[in-house]
Amino acid sequence: MHFRSRLHLEHGLKQIDIAPLVDVVFQLLIFFLLTSNFVVQPGIKVKLPKAVTSSILQDKNIIIMISSENIIYLENKIFSINELKEFLKKLGKNSTVLIKADKRVSLGRVVEVWDICRDSGIEQLNIATTY
Repeated sequence: MHFRSRLHLEHGLKQIDIAPLVDVVFQLLIFFLLTSNFVVQPGIKVKLPKAVTSSILQDKNIIIMISSENIIYLENKIFSINELKEFLKKLGKNSTVLIKADKRVSLGRVVEVWDICRDSGIEQLNIATTY
């Protein structure tokens, strides 16, 4: 038996033109590059200091963030020192506070927030670090 080979291209076409395929792939590449640049992570940028002896906390924490501009955030809202005092006094002694301070923040600001927490009766205080 003799079977005809169907692998031959049409008799006028010797090779496949891949220029349209390259154009489509290039446009997809540009589309993904442009859309991925506009994805912004929400939140406050804080670069934590490094520590060798840090451990991971599993408790539910109240997070106080101090940005590099010495601005205090609590629950992603800006708080003044007086507002922070009032908020922390409403919490119970069993509350756990985690202070996330940028590594460029002055030590005085961190100690000031720490003292406010201790003065409010909070006994469990932690400082966030990276390792």
